[in-house]
Amino acid sequence: MGTPPASGPASPAASASPAAPAASAPGAAAASQSPLPGAPPAGAPGRAPTLAPGPNGLTPVFERAKQHTDKTVALTFDADMTSDQGPRAAGGERFDNPELISTLRTLKVPSTIFMTGRWAEEYPDQAKSIGTDPNFEIANHSYSHHAFKSPCYGLPALDGAAARADVDRAFAAFRQAGAVNTVPYFRFPGGCYDDPALRALSTARVTAVQWDVVSGDAFATDPDAVAEQVLAGVRPGSVVVMHCTRSAAPVTEEAIRKIVPELRKRGYRFVKVSDLIGT
Repeated sequence: MGTPPASGPASPAASASPAAPAASAPGAAAASQSPLPGAPPAGAPGRAPTLAPGPNGLTPVFERAKQHTDKTVALTFDADMTSDQGPRAAGGERFDNPELISTLRTLKVPSTIFMTGRWAEEYPDQAKSIGTDPNFEIANHSYSHHAFKSPCYGLPALDGAAARADVDRAFAAFRQAGAVNTVPYFRFPGGCYDDPALRALSTARVTAVQWDVVSGDAFATDPDAVAEQVLAGVRPGSVVVMHCTRSAAPVTEEAIRKIVPELRKRGYRFVKVSDLIGT
């Protein structure tokens, strides 16, 4: 997940991210086109813009389009499922949110879905539907939703080699599901990272994507409160983090139906993360 819960446990089964990035982003980096020569095909399936590596070759981090005057905003949705939640899904718990995806389509809101590989395996038809719809792009939220830095909201931690393999495994799951519109962007589980985590992913040729607006939709029960928090935080070039998981973010779809028309009324235009990075 991308944001801290308003209520509810912070555990590997229902994890959440910090309200602000867990480490400073590497210095300003110029956008380039991906894939890069030698980049793993799993991590760079399209020609979405990426940022140049940070200091000492660290994975670059994008939070928002700074010094951005155009009224554009990127809504991002974390499609979370951990590697050990299969039994809960088999028991009827829903980690998807097809109604949210349908509403985004109806409202014609371009969006970036940060998906775990385990989610794509559990819902392959939905992953393919999202990943073949030009309205969406699928970015990597790891395979397992384990932490790339510890401590991180109680998530089990991966070491450097396992972290890189986890990212590759997620991209492979997207391909297996038939998703086409995948981009070389990565969101750290829990939003937690440090220099060793950025170093571990340096050969993956991805751009790490954080956010500057926390929606507060994780475990929320009041869609109006979620909408108000988003509307209060959005600035030109903002990246908003929300969730595409019914069990842990049950009011997100209703909040979107309030957020989208109000931001459009204020003159905002919705774009994907690739559009922000490319400007």
